[in-house]
Amino acid sequence: MPRGARLDAPGSLHHVMVRGVERTAIVFDDEDRLDFLNRIGKAAEKTGTVIYAWAQMNNHAHLLLRSGSAGLPTFMRKMLTGYSVSFNKRHHRTGHLFQNRYKSILCEEEPYFIKLVSYIHLNPLRAGLVISLEELERYPWSGHAAIMGMGEHAWQDTEYVLQQFGRTIGSARKAYVEFVRDQIQLGRQPELTGGGLVRSAGGWSEVLSMRQRGERQFSDERILGSGEFAEEVLGEVGDAQKEMMPMQLRRADAHGMLERECAEKGLSVEALQAGSRNREYSSLRRELAGKFVIEMGLSHADVARMLGISRAGVSMLVRR
Repeated sequence: MPRGARLDAPGSLHHVMVRGVERTAIVFDDEDRLDFLNRIGKAAEKTGTVIYAWAQMNNHAHLLLRSGSAGLPTFMRKMLTGYSVSFNKRHHRTGHLFQNRYKSILCEEEPYFIKLVSYIHLNPLRAGLVISLEELERYPWSGHAAIMGMGEHAWQDTEYVLQQFGRTIGSARKAYVEFVRDQIQLGRQPELTGGGLVRSAGGWSEVLSMRQRGERQFSDERILGSGEFAEEVLGEVGDAQKEMMPMQLRRADAHGMLERECAEKGLSVEALQAGSRNREYSSLRRELAGKFVIEMGLSHADVARMLGISRAGVSMLVRR
C-alpha cells in the first residue's frame, strides 16, 4: 500500500528515525560516528533545522528536530546522501546504506516534547550500550551528555530543552535528570515511535474508554498528538483518507484537475495562476486548496504556485 505523503511545514516538530538497509550497521567505528554527527550539523546549518535530541545506535539513529525553511526532506537528503557516499567510499562498499524511506512523525509539542527528548536520549541505556544514567552523561553518541554540560555540539539546542525544566542551568539540569530517571521506569514506550489514535491516546484501553464515552478523536498515523492538533494539521477531511500517490504523479493529477475545473467553469488557467481576484477564481481556489493539500498530499508551495496565491494564503484556505 502506498504510504502517506510526509507532513511538514517550517517550525514543525518531528521525531525522525533512520535505519540501515535490512537492519545492517550504519556505523562501524568512531570515525563513522563523528562523520555522521558532522553531517547532521552541516545539513542543519544549511537548512535552518534545529536539533533538540539525538541518539546514534549501531544500525539506526533517532532525531528530535524542528524543520527549517528548507523543509524536513531537504535536511534529510543532505544529511543521509552525503554520509552514505562517504561511508561507502571509506568501507569500499556499494549500494544503499539506509532504508529507502526514513520514518518521520509530526509531534504535538505539549506534552510530547520533553518525553521525546528523554526517550531518544535513553536509547543507549535501553540497548545496553551504557549501564547507568551516570555513564550516559559521559557517552558521546547521544545528546544527553551535551544537555548535562559534558560535551557540546553547536547544532544542538540544549538551551531550549533546559528552559522546559527550570530558570537556571543548575536547577534545570537537576529537574531534567529527575525526569529522565522517572521515564526509565516506563520502559520502551512504543507510543513515542509512531503516530495514530492508539499511540496518541496512550493505548487501546484509553481508546476503548473514549469509544464508551462516545468521544470521536481525529487521528493520523503520521501524527503524534491530540485530535485537535491532528485536525489543525490536516483540516477536516471526513473518515476516509485517500491513498497517496508518488509526488510526481500527484502533481500531474492536480494539474489535470485544475485544467478540467477551469475548462468546465469557463475560466483561464493563466488568469488563475496570475492571481486574478475575480469571485469565480477565488471560489475555485477555495474548492481546490483543500483537495490538493489534504487529499493529495501536495506541499503548500506546490499548491501556491498552481493557484496563484501565497503559501500563507493556501494555509488560510485549508484551515477554512
